[in-house]
Amino acid sequence: MSSAAGSRIVVTGATGNVGTSVVRLLSEDPAVGSVLGLARRIPDWSPPKTEWAAVDLSSQHADLTPEFAGADAVVHLAWAFQPTHDPAATWRTNVLGSIRVFEAVAEAGVPALVHASSVGAYSPGPKDHAVDESWPTHGWPDAAYCREKAYLERALDAFEGQHPEIRVVRMRPAFLFKRESASEQRRIFGGRFLPGPLARPELLPFLPDIPGLRVQALHTDDAANAYRLAVHSDVRGAFNLAADPPVDAELLGEMLGTRRVRLPRSAARSAIAAAWGLHLLPASPHLFDAVLRLPLMDCTRARAELGWRPVRTSTEVLEEFLRGMRQGAGARTEPLRGRKVG
Repeated sequence: MSSAAGSRIVVTGATGNVGTSVVRLLSEDPAVGSVLGLARRIPDWSPPKTEWAAVDLSSQHADLTPEFAGADAVVHLAWAFQPTHDPAATWRTNVLGSIRVFEAVAEAGVPALVHASSVGAYSPGPKDHAVDESWPTHGWPDAAYCREKAYLERALDAFEGQHPEIRVVRMRPAFLFKRESASEQRRIFGGRFLPGPLARPELLPFLPDIPGLRVQALHTDDAANAYRLAVHSDVRGAFNLAADPPVDAELLGEMLGTRRVRLPRSAARSAIAAAWGLHLLPASPHLFDAVLRLPLMDCTRARAELGWRPVRTSTEVLEEFLRGMRQGAGARTEPLRGRKVG
């Protein structure tokens, strides 16, 4: 299927936070001959060597096999974070849509599938040391995001058993940020009416220090480079992706110059649950519960087998993202449209 003209790569969810970075890096890669981006809405953005097709993975009538025909790899990124109050809706897109992707990959004879899993697929784990890819992936069952990511890990287990000829790679990145995703992520997690300009250190009276709130972050472009490397490699299996150092209240306090105030988990959760119940906050208290339990990830395998290294530290990632929030930053796709409020 690949030729002297370069490989053909299909990317689902090509207009989102990760998709735009993956498409851009692939379009700049001399080893790639063409990129087909799949999204619900075709963007006003035309990187080199890139074509677009409108596909809704939540639809039972979505026919992906013709789109995948002749591809050397499919990079599956499509994901719906909302509506958090309707888990059946996200299940239709995220789980049933992903299974349609897997089935079409097999039917079209695509030799490689690179799937976007997540740190959210992991079972609760330690915050004082990192775990490798052998850590159990049963997620946190109360959170739809984690439940769906974990279910797809089991679906891929079965898929690999049925199709050993297909090389399957599972990327498990930490929380992904870039300047251009700031407006989208503010809308997804903070709500449409949270003003981006409020993301200023001088406006924070204090920084809540919640026990267990210690996570990892990564620049989206660094994650996208791991996807690009996986497309060209012969690797299989799972890869943790994260930057150093881990993010906690101490690091954020130093970065923002804001004093920390200890806040019990129960108080923080109650506030989030009340706002979510009133539809004032899109992020659910169940996701908050999951974040407190996510393990820290060891990324040795990605470094050793992919030759991957993050270019930016987690501190640099967050500083860039916060600037983007203040500026209402975005990009020329519908999911990433820039806007400060509303």
